[in-house]
Amino acid sequence: MQFLLAFIVVGPLVGAAAALLPAPPGLKGKSPGQAVLRHGVTVTGAILVAAIVLALGFDRDHPSKMQATTDIKWIPTLNVRIHLGIDGISLPLLVLTALLTFLCALYSYFKMPAGPSPKAFVALLLVLESGTLATFAVLDLLLFFLAFEMVLIPMYFLIARWGGDQRQAAAWKFILYTLLGSVVMLLGLLLIGLKTGTFDMVALATDNGRGMTTSVQVIAVLAIGIGLAVKTPMWPLHSWLPDAHTAAPTVGSVLLAGVLLKMGTYGFVRIVLPIAPDGMHRFAPYLAAFAVAGIIYGSLACLALAKRGNKGDLKRLIAYSSVGHMGFVLLGIASMTPTGVNGALFANIAHGLITGLLFFLVGALKDRYGTADLDTLSGATGAALYGRAPRLGGLLAFAAVASLGLPGLAGFWGEMLAMFGAFDPADGLSRPAFLTFMAIAAVGTLLTAAYLLVVVRRVCMGTPDTQPQEPRLVDVKGYEVASWSPLVALTVLAGLWPAVLLGLTDPAVHKLLAGGKS
Repeated sequence: MQFLLAFIVVGPLVGAAAALLPAPPGLKGKSPGQAVLRHGVTVTGAILVAAIVLALGFDRDHPSKMQATTDIKWIPTLNVRIHLGIDGISLPLLVLTALLTFLCALYSYFKMPAGPSPKAFVALLLVLESGTLATFAVLDLLLFFLAFEMVLIPMYFLIARWGGDQRQAAAWKFILYTLLGSVVMLLGLLLIGLKTGTFDMVALATDNGRGMTTSVQVIAVLAIGIGLAVKTPMWPLHSWLPDAHTAAPTVGSVLLAGVLLKMGTYGFVRIVLPIAPDGMHRFAPYLAAFAVAGIIYGSLACLALAKRGNKGDLKRLIAYSSVGHMGFVLLGIASMTPTGVNGALFANIAHGLITGLLFFLVGALKDRYGTADLDTLSGATGAALYGRAPRLGGLLAFAAVASLGLPGLAGFWGEMLAMFGAFDPADGLSRPAFLTFMAIAAVGTLLTAAYLLVVVRRVCMGTPDTQPQEPRLVDVKGYEVASWSPLVALTVLAGLWPAVLLGLTDPAVHKLLAGGKS
């Protein structure tokens, strides 16, 4: 178990270095480009297998206990250690990251985005995977920061070199926003380490803020929270996200929505809640207020983009929907209750599965039409996707209803539990205020259903002036079935059997909120 976790974190880095080397003669296949893409599938597949084996070997009877731990001295003068481990909170995110990266590598093998050398593309994809996996596995504050920052450069280049229109501006906006947020976050992490004498996240969580005064905790939460909020992204620090998603290649959008956004909310749960509880208690109402503002803002922005004649981009619409969905995650965290935090963690995984599928589907539509413009799609679909490409239309409708929170699918449980957490927040938090936040979030669920159903009606069913004689489209291809089927299956599984996730997260969340006591 210990070796497996270390391999999962370091393996992609070794694979990235190997991707830049010349392919051995016997493995070149049709071309060196095909060989390096196959290398990417092989490495990410090996990491996924290792993650599944790790999950199967995980002690589900004690999910609150750190398992597969490695603890080695690294920088003794600063008391920084190479400390790795997983519990019921981090394991699902680790497996989700490994799965989505493998599916992106598989998709790219058959549909490589237009751009420079495949070698650089595969190497960047693997570095990105290593950084995200490390973020969910490290248990030292400075290592967490390094892993948190490690993903920025590969994602910047994936957008800037393999993206679409306006890719340079979108990539610069992404890197500047996230770097500025990270600088502020580093100051907060250093403040905690200097005041407590340790950067060990397990020891700090067990101490539960007793080594810091309330004023120090407030400053630390403010600084760390800003950095995490940018990555989440929380309204009004979200404006980099729609541009980045619109310009990014399909696999870049899948990883950005499915994995990178989870790093911010994971930081709130792993660092802010247990390490500085008093400071979090002060800011919880404000975090909840920003969260519900994001829910409403994201939904209204999506409704405006979905309206006929507004030339709304479908990728941009899904990006704004992520602002709303991550608002539910932040609302659950802000409640500071086991119910709310469990809902936030569940919504994290559900969003990764569903929104990853949505971006895959929109990428397929863009490949077939050359655009993701809603007006063009709704006018060009002839007898509509249901008639021209029924499997593709059915999958898009499935992903849309999963995203709006249909009971029986994964999107339902996280949002419901987050609102239940707001219904009865932690002691000391204003219940009338959180009841108001819950009511606003409930309105957001109605708006979410409205814009997603509009999208389904326009793209899948066509418009009144549609010409039915339009030719049929190429329906779902074999490699698309292979890339998307796991996301569909897991969306259904998590919706019908939520205990798969909640059984892992609930004991770990209770321990985290109780100051390290099971």
